[in-house]
Amino acid sequence: MKQAWGLQMGAPQSLVASDNEGDIVPLGDDDGAEMLALATLTQPGPLPTRTHRMGRFAGIRIDGRLSAMAGERFRFPGWTEVSGVCTHPDFRSRGLARRLSRHVAAGIAVCGDSAFLHAWRDNVSAIRLYESLGFEWRSDVHVVMLGRPRRQFKVSPSPA
Repeated sequence: MKQAWGLQMGAPQSLVASDNEGDIVPLGDDDGAEMLALATLTQPGPLPTRTHRMGRFAGIRIDGRLSAMAGERFRFPGWTEVSGVCTHPDFRSRGLARRLSRHVAAGIAVCGDSAFLHAWRDNVSAIRLYESLGFEWRSDVHVVMLGRPRRQFKVSPSPA
């Protein structure tokens, strides 16, 4: 079990994609293992194995490596969550998370929804990034992540 405080932020529908999107590519099932590895390394929040199937995800590859990603997860009437925003440590400070966050939020706006997202309260740099894109604080959230204990299987020797 993990507990932490976070916050929820919402964006106006006025977010538009930037002109600098030529290297942003859609991500899908073939990218799932790389997406999970990037999320495991960077810990943007809960991102189970098949999260990329819950909505559209996009990424930026540098020299063939998945360097950054962002996508959609939860949907409620009029709202879609921007989720899984993360950048590999080797590629930080290049504006990749900013570009992908804007790309995903603009795609949500084109569909007629407003974007919202969650951030860990202590992730000040992410919160500043989201505020600079027009996201505003909506609510504090107490996050509790529960997991199933892994089963312990006994391995019996195979019969001779």
